[in-house]
Amino acid sequence: MSNEDVTAQDHEVGRRLTALTVGMDRLERRLSRGHGVLDSEGLVPIYLGDDLVPAPNYTDWNEVHAELAALNEIVRGYPTGARKVFLTDMLRSLRTASRLFEGEELSFKEKLEHLVGVPAEPVGDDAMQVMLAELEALLEQAGYRHGALAERVHRFEADGALPPGDLEATFLDLMREAQRRTDAMIYPTGDYHMALNAVRGVPFTARCNFNVGQMDLNVDLNFTRSALKHLVCHEVFPGHSTQLLYTRDAAASGESTADVLLCTTNAVTGCVQEGIGDQGIHLIDWVEDAGDAVHMALRRLRSAAATSAAWYQMGDGWEEARVRDYLERHSFGQRAWIDGRIRFASYSFRGPFIASYWHGDEAVRTVRERVTDEERPAFIQTLYGEMHSPRSLLMFQA
Repeated sequence: MSNEDVTAQDHEVGRRLTALTVGMDRLERRLSRGHGVLDSEGLVPIYLGDDLVPAPNYTDWNEVHAELAALNEIVRGYPTGARKVFLTDMLRSLRTASRLFEGEELSFKEKLEHLVGVPAEPVGDDAMQVMLAELEALLEQAGYRHGALAERVHRFEADGALPPGDLEATFLDLMREAQRRTDAMIYPTGDYHMALNAVRGVPFTARCNFNVGQMDLNVDLNFTRSALKHLVCHEVFPGHSTQLLYTRDAAASGESTADVLLCTTNAVTGCVQEGIGDQGIHLIDWVEDAGDAVHMALRRLRSAAATSAAWYQMGDGWEEARVRDYLERHSFGQRAWIDGRIRFASYSFRGPFIASYWHGDEAVRTVRERVTDEERPAFIQTLYGEMHSPRSLLMFQA
């Protein structure tokens, strides 16, 4: 088979994979009518490709299984490499999702390994100790030298907390600079922008509400400027909104296979999506001061603690009070944030994706840190212009 034939086949596989995934989302929504394992996000929370790859009108799960089997057989014949690894991981993830949608009970371990595509285990104690030491050193550099570590974290966040009345203006200022840097370093985002939308009583800190042009922000929490900056980078520029704009254009032009339209899917793709968001501030080189450095170290620690706590809660069956105590002692998080992590982990379908933040961040960080300036354009094209699982992304070579 010629290179042209191989490329054409891969584009057709990408189209079929996209149609299958969106078709599964629509079928589950139609059959469950809000009573299945999906929450309001669905399997594909945001899909911009209806005019490029319309969803098939599946009538039952047998049609889904037939297409999964057909695609799996094609992918078995792919040459060894990152593309085969991603497609293999993605098809396994979709098979797992279909089992859940059909009512099968799966363990938290199976969901982590086969749906999310990450190890079913807490973050190791050694890694946690390294992160704690890094946080302590950065707090000392920022002038927080006295008291227990938890006390210093709470002082740091209380001292820098933005007044509620300043949130919107600060958000807009940060978004403008984030967009300027993203346009220069990642991709031209045109006239797209977001408004700030305050919400309460939700299990998330912030959310990209792309279709209505809003970043939802949980104002039950307090935010420093550095924390809000990270969220702008995660949800808007160069994070989720930027990835959606990039992938829509790349799929429409044929630069990328159609499966890049699945960038928001709650499957193995979710890890790299969240990794792009959590690494966003680094991708546009925007750590400005000691406050930013402390917050990023704290955010990474909290991501690890939340991943471990979710395993203890749903994998090991810890009582809620014990999980809460673990998060208080290891993340130093605000009460509303801890409440949200416990609630998030308990969701039947979305719960295991709490681990996608830690593992996605680690995958993107690991590759980003080894990429040279000369390799950066190829890295950005791979990161934004291809779909990946953590395994396939870690295979990146410029």
